[in-house]
Amino acid sequence: MGGHFPNPSYLDVLSRITGHAEVVQVEYDPQQVTYEQLLDVFWCIHDPTQLNRQGPDRGEQYRSVIFYHDRDQEMAARKSKRQLEISGKYDQPIVTQIQPASQYYLADETHQQYYQKQKQKSTLIS
Repeated sequence: MGGHFPNPSYLDVLSRITGHAEVVQVEYDPQQVTYEQLLDVFWCIHDPTQLNRQGPDRGEQYRSVIFYHDRDQEMAARKSKRQLEISGKYDQPIVTQIQPASQYYLADETHQQYYQKQKQKSTLIS
C-alpha cells in the first residue's frame, strides 16, 4: 500500500521504485476490539524509531506507517503517536508515518503467511 505503481509485483516493490510499503490490512470487529487497542498492539510489535527498517529488513518498503481509512482513524492514530512521543519510552524520534489508505495489493503467494511457511520449512529440514 502507499505507492504509485499499479499492481506491483514483489520484485517491483523490492526494487524501491514503486513507493509501496509492505503492510498488513487488518479487518476487525469494533464490538470485539477497538481501533485504539489495535494501535496499542501496533506500537508494541515493532520499533517505530527505525527509519525504513524493521529488524534485518531495510528499505522504504519496510517503513513504519499507519494507513487510515477515515477521519476518526486518522485522529486516533495521531493522538496515539503523540501520546507515545511524550511518554519518553524512546530516546529517538518516532518516524512512523500516518497516511490515508490507498489501494491494497496482496503479496505474491510466496510471501503470504511468510513466517509460517519459513517455520514449516525449518521443521522439514531439521
